[in-house]
Amino acid sequence: MKQVSCPTELTLAVIAGRWKVMVIYWLLKGERRFNELQRDLVTITHRTLAKQLREMEASGLVERQDYGTIPPRVDYRLTSLGRSLEPVLMAMHAWALEHGDAVVRLPGSEEEERGK
Repeated sequence: MKQVSCPTELTLAVIAGRWKVMVIYWLLKGERRFNELQRDLVTITHRTLAKQLREMEASGLVERQDYGTIPPRVDYRLTSLGRSLEPVLMAMHAWALEHGDAVVRLPGSEEEERGK
């Protein structure tokens, strides 16, 4: 991981990307198999989910349990480090509820495209 000048920057680096926060959200609900996560996340591709989970495992946020069976069974769960991000996600959720209307258009959003 690159050198950061602010602790907040480190947190953002760990959860950066479109999917990591949502993976954490679903894993906060409990252990999930790969295909369950893919269904929960609806539009994520197999490749992208695998990449995100590998990165999260390398960061110590996620544990992977491979049962070595046929058909393959692999479960994912948050580590205690991953679970420690729950208050961060809840704070982000509360902020969005309180201030979401003030954020008129997000860059690259469909609303922005229609407004052009």
